[in-house]
This record gives sequence, structure tokens and C-alpha cells, in this order.
Amino acid sequence: MKTMKKLILALAITCLTASNAQFYKVSKKINAPGNEGWDYLSVDNVNQHLFVSHGSVVNVIDLKTDKTIATIQDTKGVHGIAIANDLNKAFISCGKDNSVSVVNLTTFELIEKVAIKGIKPDAIMYDKFSHYVFTFNAKSSDATVIDANTNKEIKSIQLGGKPEFAVTNTKGLFYVNIEDQNEIKTVDTKTLEVTATWSIKPGDEPSGLALDTETNRLFSVCGNEMMVIVDALTGKTIQTVKIGEGCDGVAFDAKNKLIFSSNGVGTVTVVKEETANKFSVLENVTTQKGARTIAINPTSGQLYLSTANFGAKPEPTTENPKPRPGLEPDSFVILVLESSK
Repeated sequence: MKTMKKLILALAITCLTASNAQFYKVSKKINAPGNEGWDYLSVDNVNQHLFVSHGSVVNVIDLKTDKTIATIQDTKGVHGIAIANDLNKAFISCGKDNSVSVVNLTTFELIEKVAIKGIKPDAIMYDKFSHYVFTFNAKSSDATVIDANTNKEIKSIQLGGKPEFAVTNTKGLFYVNIEDQNEIKTVDTKTLEVTATWSIKPGDEPSGLALDTETNRLFSVCGNEMMVIVDALTGKTIQTVKIGEGCDGVAFDAKNKLIFSSNGVGTVTVVKEETANKFSVLENVTTQKGARTIAINPTSGQLYLSTANFGAKPEPTTENPKPRPGLEPDSFVILVLESSK
């Protein structure tokens, strides 16, 4: 009897240890030059390069050596980078001058600077199915459509609210979070028209968006510390999951069926897709304050997050009632998150 009790106790301890085990960790930090702010990161999976938005420039890092190999200049207020490997181009949204920089993926030289009608382009997406680039414009509440072959603007799509991140199903449809309306809109990339509008309440202020194209599940991360999981075919909310504070990005690992929410408070919430209709939090990984956006390397499974060290917060003034803390010089880094198994 005592032997049996000891065995049960040992099994219980083993299960408890396993449930508390940390599967992911920050394995290293990659330094990059510059002292400005940041937003999205994008992986060029073919060439194994990481494009990092950084204030008024884009840092390009070789993921084989972790070295900065190029700095793309004149991308004022850069937010996002869309990679088009089939065209050997990167498209960079520049929020401060309402433009898109088109860059050669091999030489990193500027091909063309495209002025757009949309105001304050933020997220940007390339859809290989249509060969269109879409910028999502915060101030004009619309999406600018650019022909990726000619680099010419061809249309604006009205979205009825402030668009955030978007994702394509690669089959003629894309989805975009509308932050101030708590909605996801679907857009047909052939007709360039909105085809559906779905509420994601109780999710509030959605930002990052990812998609499992196999199970047709959308993962929308929201400002009220909630991930809303939506059926991409019907718009039905499947489940909500608790995430960390200050999230602005989400990434999906198709190989391992894991969703990663990058939280500005300094954590990444790892969610397991157990089935198409069941999701659970695997762990909350400690990262670093400010690491709120994320990109995944489909080849290695590594994840990348930008941040820096913060200095003292200035006193509020009439002109600036909600001041942000300054950044410590030369502290900008890209965190590399990977499985510790």
C-alpha cells in the first residue's frame, strides 16, 4: 500500500512539473544600430533575412550570422514590411510621408518610392494570389491597393474604421482587424470589395491577426488582454483566451499548431491549438518590456521581437499629458524566442 501511495505521489509530482515546464525561452539577443522606435518585423524566409522597422530606417539582419547587413534609409515613420519573393521585392509602409518604399530583396536598393492617397499607412500585406500589395491606413480608414508588378496604386477600399493587421488566406480573400469598431472585415482580392463584417466582441481594440489556413481559424489579439478565435468561413467566435497586457502582434506556427501573442508588458502568451475548436494557454514566457510585435521564421520555428531599454518617464505637461519614457542609447535589440525542448 505504501509503495502504491509513493507511486501515485511520484506520478502527481511528475505531472505537476510537466504542466509547469517552460517550453519556450529567449535564447539570445541580436543588437542593431539606431535609437528610434519600432513596429513590425518581417521574415524573408527564402533568403533568411529579417526586416526590422526602426523609426525612419529598416534594419536588415542575416539570420545565419545575426549580423546587420543593410540599413534601408528614408522610410519615415516605418510600420511594416511586406515580402514578395516571387517578384524579388519588399514593400515598406512609411506612415509619416504617406508612401510605400519598394526595395530590391537582393541588393536592398530602392526601386521606387510610391506616394499613396491613403493617410498614415500602417500595416502592409502582399497577396501572392492577386499580386497586389495592400496598405492599411490609420487616418483615412481605408486600404490602398498597389499592383505589385507595376508599383502603381489602383484603388482605395473603404473600411469604415481604423484598420490594423491583415492576413491573406492565399486563395482570394483577406481579413483585416478594425481596431476602433471591434470587427474583422473580409475583402475579396479579385473584386477588391468588402464581403463581410464580423463582430469580435467581447474582444476590444484588436491589433495583431494570424490565420491557420488548414483549420480556417483566425487569431485576433485585443487590447483587453484577450485573444478571440474566429471561424474564417462563417465569422463565428469559437473561443476567447486570456493573454498578456499591451499586445500588438501575433504569430502562428503551422508545424506545431501554436499561437504566440507578443505582449508589451514583457511576456509572450503561447496558446496550443488542440483541435479546431479547443485552445489552451501552454505558458507565458518572460521576454522584455516593450516587445509587443512578433514575427516567426517558418524554417527554424524561431520567433523575433523588437524592443529596447526604457529610461525615466518625463513629467506630464499641458502639451504632452501622457509622455512616454525615453529610450536608453544603443539598447535596441531583437529578442530570439525558441523552444527549449
